[in-house]
Amino acid sequence: MPEPITSPRISTADVAKVARLARLSLSDDELDTATGQLAAMLEHFADIDELELDDVDPMTQPYPLQNVFRDDVALPTLDRDEVLAAAPEVAEHRFKVPPIVGLEE
Repeated sequence: MPEPITSPRISTADVAKVARLARLSLSDDELDTATGQLAAMLEHFADIDELELDDVDPMTQPYPLQNVFRDDVALPTLDRDEVLAAAPEVAEHRFKVPPIVGLEE
């Protein structure tokens, strides 16, 4: 059996426990691979944590966004009777459409 991967941040036992909680059945090789990948990710996160970012303003986008709003102005609409006159079928002053598949009319 291969030697368990050791990392100061995560162990094979930690990964096995999380896999068991997630109801994942991992072979020993898969467990070693997952442990190595997670250890590498945690090392990368530790590198990011060491960066001096006190003078960097937090942001959600790399460029400024601005919503474009227009005034809400009421405009003339189509005449209901004219629109319904062009409809294939009308019922109770509305468009009549086929029922949903499986429902009886």
